[in-house]
Amino acid sequence: MHQLELKKAFTLIEPGPVVLVTTHDGVKNNIMTISWTMVMDFTPVFAILTGEWNHSFAALQKNKECVIAIPTVDLLDKVVAIGTCSGKDTDKFAKFKLTPVQGKSVKSPLIKECLANMECKVIDIVKKHNIVVFEAVAAYIDTERKERRTIHAVGDGTFIVDGRRIDRKKMMASKLPYDI
Repeated sequence: MHQLELKKAFTLIEPGPVVLVTTHDGVKNNIMTISWTMVMDFTPVFAILTGEWNHSFAALQKNKECVIAIPTVDLLDKVVAIGTCSGKDTDKFAKFKLTPVQGKSVKSPLIKECLANMECKVIDIVKKHNIVVFEAVAAYIDTERKERRTIHAVGDGTFIVDGRRIDRKKMMASKLPYDI
């Protein structure tokens, strides 16, 4: 084994898929790319890592809602580009030709081109660690979408694409708190 610089250790533990988070600040919509995501439990509770450095953070603090959209690999270049410009001076829906779709429970828009979207309410902000915790109040999936592979950021400008699914349900605990 070769020693790895500790500042690169985070690249060994890949978080969940890269997501697009939409917000509405009361005037306009915005989108931010987030690669640090996590599932909190077997419930619809999720968290992202973000803070004052992201333009959308103010809208999250003020309005306490967003949409978490799950893009697929065919959107990778748009996802990266969204993450490299600011919503302060850019209409990202227009610039990246994405379609906002009004949800049922929040003012933040769903993204039509994404595989899935979750309307969420902010339930906690852990300022010490820049963690925003959400509870999903509605979820949608495009069952007709052919591309379903999600993207995962390694953290050094490279990405991993989901591969084929491997079924081991019978090996798992017999009483799961959810239906896989």
